[in-house]
Amino acid sequence: MSETKTAAIIGGGVIGGGWAARFLLNGWDVIISDPDPEAERKVGEVLANARRSLPALSDVTVPKESKLSFAGTLAEAVTDADWIQESAPERLDIKHTVFAEIQAHCRTDALIGSSTSGFKPSELQQGAARPEQIFVAHPFNPVYLLPVIELVGVQETVERAKHVLDGIGMKPLIVRKEIDAHIADRFLEAVWREALWLIKDGVATTQEIDDVIRYGFGMRWAQMGLFETYRIAGGEAGMRHFIAQFGPCLSWPWTKLMDVPELTDELTDMIADQSDAQSGMHSIRELERIRDDNLVAMMRALKGRNWGAGELLNAQDARSKPPLPADIDQPLETLNRVIPIDWMDYNGHMNESRYGQVFSDAGDVVMQMVGADPDYIAGGLSYFTVSNEIGYLSETHLGDVIHVRTQVLEARGKKLRLYHEMIRTADDELLATCNQLLLHVSLETRRTCEPEGEVLAKITALGEAQSKLPKPASMRD
Repeated sequence: MSETKTAAIIGGGVIGGGWAARFLLNGWDVIISDPDPEAERKVGEVLANARRSLPALSDVTVPKESKLSFAGTLAEAVTDADWIQESAPERLDIKHTVFAEIQAHCRTDALIGSSTSGFKPSELQQGAARPEQIFVAHPFNPVYLLPVIELVGVQETVERAKHVLDGIGMKPLIVRKEIDAHIADRFLEAVWREALWLIKDGVATTQEIDDVIRYGFGMRWAQMGLFETYRIAGGEAGMRHFIAQFGPCLSWPWTKLMDVPELTDELTDMIADQSDAQSGMHSIRELERIRDDNLVAMMRALKGRNWGAGELLNAQDARSKPPLPADIDQPLETLNRVIPIDWMDYNGHMNESRYGQVFSDAGDVVMQMVGADPDYIAGGLSYFTVSNEIGYLSETHLGDVIHVRTQVLEARGKKLRLYHEMIRTADDELLATCNQLLLHVSLETRRTCEPEGEVLAKITALGEAQSKLPKPASMRD
């Protein structure tokens, strides 16, 4: 097993706390340095939200949370760190002071990333003892959920950083050239600037602008981005047609992107009052949880389509998936996962249909054990579930870590009968059971048939080994 890595987080605000959660919940030790006496409380609140949401993105075993500590000094935080993330205030003089102290005490091979949203690495590196060690690693809030990170710096350094970020489920984007505000914030600034004019000129309120985004193009952007969205808008002729059709309007005086409205007291009050009317009924912590729950649900939906952020999550699940059970003489642990937000129903517990999902996934593991894997299925043979008898014994709640224990009751010819027990890992409480019958079928004729080759040999051996086990206690009760 590889040695645990350490991340030092310099600055424990919203972004620093998000970085801490991302590393911590991916098995890294985290040490935080922040002079704010409230830092531990603030980071704790960010972590509470992250613990509720990040594990829910995964459909497999999640890494064990590692060790979190708070350093008395910056030197103590960085001395043994593999990755150091600076999230100090956006003032260049402060950052220069912080980097000087970091480099006076850290290892020469440590990676030093900056969360800056605007400064270029050449500006951050001014006066540094080892300039090439410092790079931009610009995240998006919440860092523990949103995967993209803009990397800017010396090629060798950012390639090393990319490897680390890949390992904690992020989407590192190496920016080709230094530029103020990198890539994403230049877009955001343009949208923000135009929104300020729309409010100042009385065209729209803060809520109306937000509604245009979240009910309209924001959903398209979330899974296709800008250019892929506009490629579709061009119809069968694609992007060239879109540019020919809509390009001329770029010269029309629609927007005010080259002008900035003066943020007078009157405009500031107007924006603040509208924002209070729109969202003031929720606390910031409530808004964060609403945001996180919505992001988890959207990103999990994209997993089923293997698209956008969903493709990234599926790849991370594949890297984290445990090996198939090897000891066939014992009950099989076929599933280990966290219960996500989108599985909850109006009664505040897991919806009954999701138990079927859990047991279906557990049955898939047995199929893979005997070789009925994607290649076998692509060859035209598979197993179909024909019966599930589910017993609901106790409530299952959001964030519960559960595992499934499976026994093979029958594995003979076309029949595969499995008995699953779904158990809450924290207290070993039995939550549900399932008696599942599967039949081997030809995908060409859609009729039952005998398994073939290696699958037949493995399913027979599995059935014989499991037949020697006593019946599960829940079947005898």
